[in-house]
Amino acid sequence: METKTAKLLDGKALAEKIHQEILERITKLQPQIGRPPGLAVLMVGDNPASAAYVRNKERACAKVGIASFGKHFPTETTQAELEDVIAALNQDEQVDGILVQLPLPKHLDAVRLLNQIDPDKDADGLHPVNLGRLVRQEAGLRSCTPAGVMRLLEEYKIPLSGKQAVVVGRSILVGKPMALMLLEADATVTIAHSRSHDLKAITQNADILIAAVGLPGLITSEMVKQDAVVVDVGMNRVTDASGKSRLVGDVHWESTAGVAEFLTPVPGGVGPMTVAMLLQNTFASYLRRYGVKSDR
Repeated sequence: METKTAKLLDGKALAEKIHQEILERITKLQPQIGRPPGLAVLMVGDNPASAAYVRNKERACAKVGIASFGKHFPTETTQAELEDVIAALNQDEQVDGILVQLPLPKHLDAVRLLNQIDPDKDADGLHPVNLGRLVRQEAGLRSCTPAGVMRLLEEYKIPLSGKQAVVVGRSILVGKPMALMLLEADATVTIAHSRSHDLKAITQNADILIAAVGLPGLITSEMVKQDAVVVDVGMNRVTDASGKSRLVGDVHWESTAGVAEFLTPVPGGVGPMTVAMLLQNTFASYLRRYGVKSDR
């Protein structure tokens, strides 16, 4: 008997397609507008993972024709200094998107800094105004990771209306906006989390299962409904006995691939889509400023 294997939701390939679409539109619009879109990424301190993420975002900007206004600050930079920088970027006509790379050093108030960003330049889609727009189903910049998941589901023509969707995780970055976006698409949504009783009983009902908790291999095959769509948002670095490290998700890939109909790989699934949506948000902000209609 042939062993069933889940079909891949290939975020890397879709991200490349989105990059190409943005590049083509910027190439066409830039001569009319007189400048490219601009993204300012603020990083404080020397966190190696953050530095790698910022480099990745800057490379992606260069690829599609978005100007990078990267600013790297020493660890001891004060709250007031950063708030002044954000205030200046809010007024800067060359900048369409502003992003504060998290985590920040402990002496800084990340929430206060994020709230200083002009909601229409909020490339990460995390400002309370943009989250409020999502709740009210109004146009606005959307949180990048859940928006990337929705775009991936759309690309593979996965129906959401009337489906049972379970989101495991309730963070403001992913879990909560993810649930709201699924609800907006007419799914029936359950949010599970660390205090949920009998997680297996909850996830087994999911037609669409989104895992976003940061626990390697939390979701195993017996927790997944036959032919479910499983999206793994987890990005966990684990080290094996020989000291080699690798990235794994929140879903136990090997066992779940035999049960699910669709499954995202880690890496190469949701990660590239998050960066693609950051570029999309910056580009959307640029279009809105000049009154140009977006294709999406």
